[in-house]
Amino acid sequence: MLANNVERAPADADLLYHCIILGSKKDFMSVYAKILSDKIQKETGEQKPLSGLKIIVDAGNGAGGFYVEKVLKPLGADTTGSQFLDPDGNFPNHIPNPENAQAMQSISDAVVATEADLGIIFDTDVDRAAAVDKGGEELSRNRLIAVISAILIGETKGATIVTDSITSSGLAQFISKIGGKHHRFKRGYKNVINEAIRLNNEGVYTPLAIETSGHAALKENYFLDDGAYLVTRLIIQMAKLRKDNKHLSSIIASLKEPAESSEIRLKILEEDFKSYGNIVVQELTAFAGKDAAYHIAPDNHEGIRVSFDHQNGDGWFLVRLSLHEPLLPINIESDTAGGVRMIAERLYGFLKNYKGLDVTPLALFLK
Repeated sequence: MLANNVERAPADADLLYHCIILGSKKDFMSVYAKILSDKIQKETGEQKPLSGLKIIVDAGNGAGGFYVEKVLKPLGADTTGSQFLDPDGNFPNHIPNPENAQAMQSISDAVVATEADLGIIFDTDVDRAAAVDKGGEELSRNRLIAVISAILIGETKGATIVTDSITSSGLAQFISKIGGKHHRFKRGYKNVINEAIRLNNEGVYTPLAIETSGHAALKENYFLDDGAYLVTRLIIQMAKLRKDNKHLSSIIASLKEPAESSEIRLKILEEDFKSYGNIVVQELTAFAGKDAAYHIAPDNHEGIRVSFDHQNGDGWFLVRLSLHEPLLPINIESDTAGGVRMIAERLYGFLKNYKGLDVTPLALFLK
């Protein structure tokens, strides 16, 4: 379905509309894949723009195997070494999830073993994706956001990039440095998409809504969260960079990455977990406002995000209420070794007083 307040798609997408809505029979995947491959050809100006490139896919036995046969091979790519392309709902090899460490290690190992120029990994239904550059360097989470942001801001200076709330401080600095604007918003792909649509409707050019999970929706693609389209954009850039003997990682060389980062999830024991969680966040916000060491972020749209100077942890934490579960997730990041522990100790000192909160995971982290 097209996102609200987004212009209608061109002829190829109209064909898909007729296939789905009007019930006419058509090879949906072939039509969709042709839209992607046509875009790569148009943007590169070549019929076989991927000739001489080795690009492998890990579909995790989900739905993403089509990308090999219907997009990469017809454009000339060597896809030898692609893995787990056949759909299997038991997912016998690894969880099809770009956020899963085992899944990312699997595609990274495959890239190194096959000496591929790029590795692609999809989630089950291909609405999320990540990549691995030559040599096994992961392009996921903040690094993935940085790459696609650099591409889009390179096309339109001043563009606003909407992300979820747990993106790193280094990413915000990177986006600003390359001429863009970072708009941190709530977690949830629908939240970031709707925020990007709202900004565009208000005249703020916003070409991308993306989560660290790999959910990405581009304005030019009608704000559909589409992992294959995101990957297609990366491949176009990769083909262009090849002419200068560069790789995708080269465009994010200045991205500052944290020395440490952790996520700790605390269970809320109260039946009305949303009300209790909101009380904890509100009281933590009030507490932080009275301590000079706590610097509350001015752009909080979810929970409370607080940063600390070098003497107090050299990083930040975000405490928020889970969208659907009785959980209080805590994200902590630091630019200094040992900083995450220092920040976690501060949080534990405050949160341990709440009897309706199981702080055991935080206590175990500090052992």
